[in-house]
Amino acid sequence: MAGVTVALIGESLVPLVVGSVGVPLAGRALRARTARQLSEKRTDAVIALCGALAGEVRAGRQPAEALLVAARDSGGLGGARAAVVAAARFGGDVPGALGESAREPGAEGLRGLAACWRVAVDRGAGLAAGLERLESALRAERDQRADLRAQLAGARSTAVLLAALPLLGLLLGTALGADPLRVLLHTGPGLGCLLVGGALEGAGSWWALRIVRGAERQ
Repeated sequence: MAGVTVALIGESLVPLVVGSVGVPLAGRALRARTARQLSEKRTDAVIALCGALAGEVRAGRQPAEALLVAARDSGGLGGARAAVVAAARFGGDVPGALGESAREPGAEGLRGLAACWRVAVDRGAGLAAGLERLESALRAERDQRADLRAQLAGARSTAVLLAALPLLGLLLGTALGADPLRVLLHTGPGLGCLLVGGALEGAGSWWALRIVRGAERQ
């Protein structure tokens, strides 16, 4: 929509072409954001599952029965929940099902739950105590990621602000009567400046956001 508006104002197809190129990038960013939200939802569900399972075991339920009750009350696991419930209900390989389910983004904590389950079954160790420690560790890790994301919000906002400065320059030029769109879209030097500036702008924004994402992953 923005590309169409600028194309109409500047009477040029260049903004329309650039806007059409940006549509897949915007869609990719939207899909990445949706996947991140789904991953965070799974992480919360795994933490809730560990806490609920520990409570059910301490209440006197057998591990398989406690897992059925805890999994029923823990949302957000999706297919992982179905696989784990089936293994617990029909006497299947619960640790194996947990390990397979842990491959989904955000459900990595199920590997710890599988390890606790194996230790409890093979060695008779206390399952509830292990689950409580696992829940605390997963919760601390989640809080640490949230705190890091909050600290990096300022850097991300600065990168977005710097990327928007050229647009501000165009608006100021238009307000002063310089007609920068005509120069950029209808003259050879203007098109050259637009091409080089756009490439540098895109590279700078990509590099800044890459640094932020790298810090989040670490």
